[in-house]
Amino acid sequence: MNEQAAFDHRAVLSRIPHKPGVYLMKDSAGTIVYVGKAKDLKSRLRQYFGGSDPRAFVQLLSSILGAIEVILTANEKEALILESALIKQHLPRFNVKLRDDKDFLQLRVDLEEPWPWVQLVRRRKNDQARYYGPFHSASACRETLRIINRSFCLRSCRDAVLANRSRPCLQYQIKRCMAPCVLPVERQAYMTQVHDVLLFLDGKRKDLVRTLESRMTDAAEALEFELAARLRDQIAALKSFFQRQQVVLKESVDQDVFAIYREGERVAVQLLFVRQGFLSGSDVYHLRDQSEDNSALLEQVLLQHYEQGHLIPSTIIVDTELENRQTLAELLSERRQGAVQLKRAQRGPSYQLLLNARRNAEQQFRQHRISDAQAEDALHALRTQLALSRLPRHIECIDISNMQGSAQVGSLVVFIDGRASKSRYRTFKLQSSAGQDDFAGIREVVLRRYRNVATDDHSVWLERDEEREANRAAAATQIPDLLVIDGGAAQLGAALEALEELGLGAAFDVIGLAKSRTLDDGFESSEVRHSQERVFLPQAKEALVLAERDPGSFVLQRIRDEAHRVAIGQHRRTRSKESVRTRLDEVPGIGPKKRAALLRHLGSVDAIRRATEEELRKVPGMTPKLVHALLEALGRPPR
Repeated sequence: MNEQAAFDHRAVLSRIPHKPGVYLMKDSAGTIVYVGKAKDLKSRLRQYFGGSDPRAFVQLLSSILGAIEVILTANEKEALILESALIKQHLPRFNVKLRDDKDFLQLRVDLEEPWPWVQLVRRRKNDQARYYGPFHSASACRETLRIINRSFCLRSCRDAVLANRSRPCLQYQIKRCMAPCVLPVERQAYMTQVHDVLLFLDGKRKDLVRTLESRMTDAAEALEFELAARLRDQIAALKSFFQRQQVVLKESVDQDVFAIYREGERVAVQLLFVRQGFLSGSDVYHLRDQSEDNSALLEQVLLQHYEQGHLIPSTIIVDTELENRQTLAELLSERRQGAVQLKRAQRGPSYQLLLNARRNAEQQFRQHRISDAQAEDALHALRTQLALSRLPRHIECIDISNMQGSAQVGSLVVFIDGRASKSRYRTFKLQSSAGQDDFAGIREVVLRRYRNVATDDHSVWLERDEEREANRAAAATQIPDLLVIDGGAAQLGAALEALEELGLGAAFDVIGLAKSRTLDDGFESSEVRHSQERVFLPQAKEALVLAERDPGSFVLQRIRDEAHRVAIGQHRRTRSKESVRTRLDEVPGIGPKKRAALLRHLGSVDAIRRATEEELRKVPGMTPKLVHALLEALGRPPR
């Protein structure tokens, strides 16, 4: 292997001006490893090569650096925006990277709909609807939606269901919906409920309770005692929900509090969310290999956190003096369309909140470190028990799913350091295997997954999951430390044959994991007994039985169950789409051209299945007669 030529930083610095902008540091392969901003690019980059910067990654630059590129900007604010965008795009190895916002749930209310409702979504559209969130956890979002559905009489069904109902559902019977789908509901009365929900979601609890109490009094004076009693119960339920949230500020203000706890290059950033003076929730970001000082690190956390769509409050409390505080406040104010203050509280209730956040950051840090240590111990135990050639930090698992040989699919899930890496999951619609042939299915998945892996150096693997995220295209060429096949000796054999065909027979460890079997169905005794799970190793005559409560066994069970879950989900989606296609084929008058028009206009088979009668009529060539025939074929008779 040729040695890398020394990087000539003097020649590079001689061409860089004293102007604001962003710099991109690349390694010898051209991969961006760090993105930074500066008010004076030349002065900032000189600091990296003067020997005074103590950050660990700076000490590595001389051995990995291949090039430095700069992008000039008009001012510091533009540099801050561009730096954040480039980090999000390239995910450099040494920059702060928060988890992606795809895991965050939001609530959506579109007031332009005939009958608005509170919808659970993951992505914001560029529309006029009102969005609330993202919530700090899925459970918090679903709990909020549950309270709304129990306390207010809005519909909870999708548009396709609403458009095709012929009678009120159970929600109407238990007085949780006004049934606008089939009953002559006054829009004004319905929109009153929508207004109440918006007050609830906006955190205006006092205004909401006052409005409901006034409405209850009016109902009682009008002798509408049933309505008054229902409003009384609604108020009591909402007050009970509000009392669970702790009052932390006397003023009805919104604040976010950020505190940092770090040990070396491992960091926990704790967030507390205060809404209308109440502590409404918390979140924490765990970061590794962070050489940045607390000021630069917190700036990036703030930018990335609010870029994910979180509500930007009027006041943000931090426990670190930010170098670009004013510029960051201006940028957040523009996004909020209102003034934003960035403060380092030193006294009063906000300071007490900051102390609380610091204590929580330390506690979360220690719990996370214990969890990491336990995962590391489990991986070491697994390596010892299975006599693996290397520590299984990167594990992949393959599972096949079908029903009576139809819609056969395969799943491949990935665990890094004992944790699921969902961005690397893959599903396969199998082509080569006809009928219920798991062995052919496993062979096809192995061939398709590992056909393009690098065959020149199988010993190279990246220790950090974040580094793999930095280049997703390269992830497909990487090999695991351990491949788990869901099945016994025969399924394992099919996988090994495929790997031999690819020349990867000895590239990494491969095992088969067979599910437990029922030994006693409980007929003669009250207890149903199962066999222990068995591990099949290449060239081993007998299966290895792991102890039921062994940490290594838990790791294997988790990844196998996850592969099974993903495969079953993909199989159901595939079977559903094929069912719709079959029904399309059976509708007289819908041939290839109209099928293509339906897909082109509605976007997918799922969208065709959910489409309303009005949406289907808008498809070119779809006459009312064809629309009625299609709806009947889909099991949804037209209204």
